[in-house]
Amino acid sequence: MLAAATVLGLVIGAVVGGLGGGGGVLAVPALVYLLGETPRDATTSSVVIVGVTAAVGALARIRSGGVDLRTAAGFGVVGIPAAYLGTLLSHRVAQPVLLLAFAVLTLAAAGALLLDSRHGGPADCDASIPGGAGGAATAVATRTSTRARVLRSLAWVVVCGVAVGFLTGFLGVGGGFLVVPALVIALRMPMTLAIGTSLLIIAMNSVSSLVSRIGMPHPDWRVVAPFTLAAVAGALIGKRVGERLSAATLTTSFAVLLLLVGLAVGVQSTLALR
Repeated sequence: MLAAATVLGLVIGAVVGGLGGGGGVLAVPALVYLLGETPRDATTSSVVIVGVTAAVGALARIRSGGVDLRTAAGFGVVGIPAAYLGTLLSHRVAQPVLLLAFAVLTLAAAGALLLDSRHGGPADCDASIPGGAGGAATAVATRTSTRARVLRSLAWVVVCGVAVGFLTGFLGVGGGFLVVPALVIALRMPMTLAIGTSLLIIAMNSVSSLVSRIGMPHPDWRVVAPFTLAAVAGALIGKRVGERLSAATLTTSFAVLLLLVGLAVGVQSTLALR
């Protein structure tokens, strides 16, 4: 079991470090189907593994400016209490239903990313304001447009932050599988910046989810400890690999990963409901 946990940790850490998420959507099924944990225990173990791995990955990217600290803080402020609530509610839901919800959301996120990438993804820069009647009018239009963009972005941060935080606690995942699509599609953030920002958000939400699990059964540290250490090493390797890939390749890779995991977990959880 030690060898299996180490190998899985390296793979999942590399995914987290390179793509900014996806660790939870891999860790939960791996812990359940390969290492024999119950879905509920696996969610707690996953929060520990993914949270520590994401924190290390975020610190490595902050130094190079690869994290949008303001956006991450906004997600954290609204997501932390939502993660606490999600954790409390997760214990009222049957385990096969929990995994089925996990699969549906994973497939939805994959589809959204693939659809967005076909339309060119986020623009590299904001569109310029068409010329108006004089410089003053153009300046006013620019300020109005900028204010509208800021308000729209704030609204998306609140909506996405609450949703991601809740699902972090409810499903026991770091939330990167939803954070990355939200940052890329809703906030039009470049994929490389979305990856680093996602890692910091995952780390913050994981802390909240763990706090809400105090007093509940502890994870099996014989599995979690080697898994986490290997995942941290894998994350540092994944960061180096990810920096060599284009944004389009990273986006497609992330979407395909979500699609495969979502299909596998969906089939397993549907069979369990029968």
